[in-house]
Amino acid sequence: MADQKWPADKVERRKVADLIPYARNSRTHSAEQVSQIAASIKEWGWTVPVLIEADGGLIAGHGRILAAQKLGIKDVPCMVADGWTDAQKKAYVIADNKLALNAGWDDAMLKVELGELDALDFDLSLTGFDVDEMARLFDEPDFAPGTEDDQGKLDELAPKMVTCPHCAAEWDLREHGQG
Repeated sequence: MADQKWPADKVERRKVADLIPYARNSRTHSAEQVSQIAASIKEWGWTVPVLIEADGGLIAGHGRILAAQKLGIKDVPCMVADGWTDAQKKAYVIADNKLALNAGWDDAMLKVELGELDALDFDLSLTGFDVDEMARLFDEPDFAPGTEDDQGKLDELAPKMVTCPHCAAEWDLREHGQG
């Protein structure tokens, strides 16, 4: 595949102001998520080019462009998708987002990695995980054996009272060998 011609094979810089967001983009970006992307760009720089049409129409990277605008970045790395049909461009706008969502996590490995970052005093919010997600990952249930006070005396069963619907008499089924 060394001689493979890729539709987007060269990075070039374009002015953010010249890029045209896809008006029918079905992926949304909350202000909180845009802030997270902006924080990521501030920490690591621009690491993934946006994907555009030759005329500057945005195919993938809408959130990154919103973050660039928030940060006042004037020009960004872009790759131009050459030779795609309109259908391919429309489908990629969706696929680029959905395929990433279809991935899972190895929770054990994620816990190790986040734990090591935490030990290094790294700002874990830059990973995109919120406090509740981290708590669910790190808060393990306590499976230690309970005390008799926790569980009650297992050799003493509580009465299992029943009431006769006709005469309202009550009795303990356990005393009559039925419970």
